[in-house]
Amino acid sequence: MEITITNDTRNELLYRKEVEFTMTYEGATPSRKQIIGKIAALLNAKEETMVLDPVRTRFGSGDAAGNARIYDTVEARDRTERSYLINRGQPKAEAEE
Repeated sequence: MEITITNDTRNELLYRKEVEFTMTYEGATPSRKQIIGKIAALLNAKEETMVLDPVRTRFGSGDAAGNARIYDTVEARDRTERSYLINRGQPKAEAEE
């Protein structure tokens, strides 16, 4: 998987960096966790402060595009983002018996 950052802007009002990216891959579409990890490594950011918008893929193609938001703190992320977007890509809790 190779990720290229196409746009990187700073939003001071919401304490975040807004990143647009394109991605090429082979085989199955990478998981949200893998994409967040790769972007965090590229931009030297913490994974827990990142939120990934839906990744747009094309059928039969090995490329995709998407948006990521990287917050300064976890508190800033929690104030702004919707909870279902924060929970996406997180490991599912084990079912209690």
